[in-house]
Amino acid sequence: MRTGVQQLNRTVLLACAPFLGMLIWLLAAGVKPEAPDIGPPPQTPEPQLVGYAEPQLESLDRAGAIAKDISASVKRVSELYTKTNRSMNAMMSTAKSQVGRPAAIYDRRISIKLGYLRDSVQSDNLTAQLYTIRAQHFSGYALKVKLKSDKAMSMALAGGKPGSSETTLAAVKRTGAIAGVNAGGFADQAGKRYPLSTTVVGGEYVTGFEPSFNDLFFVGLNEDLRLIGGKYNDKSQLDKEKPKFGASFVPVLRKNGVNLPIPAKWRTSPLRAPRTVIANYKDNQILMMVIDGRGEDGSSGATLEELQILLSRFGTIDGYNLDGGGSSTLVFKGKVVNSPSDGQLRRLATNFLFFQ
Repeated sequence: MRTGVQQLNRTVLLACAPFLGMLIWLLAAGVKPEAPDIGPPPQTPEPQLVGYAEPQLESLDRAGAIAKDISASVKRVSELYTKTNRSMNAMMSTAKSQVGRPAAIYDRRISIKLGYLRDSVQSDNLTAQLYTIRAQHFSGYALKVKLKSDKAMSMALAGGKPGSSETTLAAVKRTGAIAGVNAGGFADQAGKRYPLSTTVVGGEYVTGFEPSFNDLFFVGLNEDLRLIGGKYNDKSQLDKEKPKFGASFVPVLRKNGVNLPIPAKWRTSPLRAPRTVIANYKDNQILMMVIDGRGEDGSSGATLEELQILLSRFGTIDGYNLDGGGSSTLVFKGKVVNSPSDGQLRRLATNFLFFQ
């Protein structure tokens, strides 16, 4: 081991000998080795911004002024938009309120003519208003009804089949109606009561179609909730009207705003009597009138001509005389409003009903 170290030292000395020799010579010659002159550390040049010039104060002022103008313009536009939007909303609200104004004005006009408002009912299906009628020779009631849905009005056939009968009050209670008025005429046979002539319930002919004869007419509502009526000589003629329900009686009092001549037979037979009338207005509201009287002897109640005067005064379009006398009955809110001349309620074949 020692021999190997000695050999390594010898090798190192042999390799360094030339350099050591040169160093000894330089020292002997008086030459002092000096560190190389590398000079001061290089200076890092300042970065140069190519193409850049510092903005001037005037440019900054101009830019600020432009920004202020833009801000002011945006503010003015925003204020104008808000004002316009507010105006549009006000206009829309006014327009909405004005949409129903003509109808409201018309309704108020015809309501004033009817006189004293005794009671009323309003719902999603209808608006029903009960008025008191006071005339020189008679008194009675008017029921003005605005139909709002196809569920608002119907006609009940007693027992659901021909031959049965029930009072108007019984029909109202049985069906849950808010109001009821007697409808068409009837004929008795073998102890049973049958609706007179053409009668439609639920869009179906109860006993088939019967052509109009003498002074008979058909009156009812169609699928569009419009009052239809008159003389129909052919079933197809009535089918075109799309009747939903209706009944028959005599005579037609008023058509298209004009009072029609009363047939001689009905002018005095009887002269005066309790009466029931169905009519309509140009906005399709229904008017039912029930006039009281002491009986059917012609000494009390209203004449057909007097009913025509009322229909004209009230501003109706069409008017039809329904079964009267002891049949005339008006039920409102579960109570009989008028005074039926029989002293008790008559059992009928058909009744017009109104639903809340």
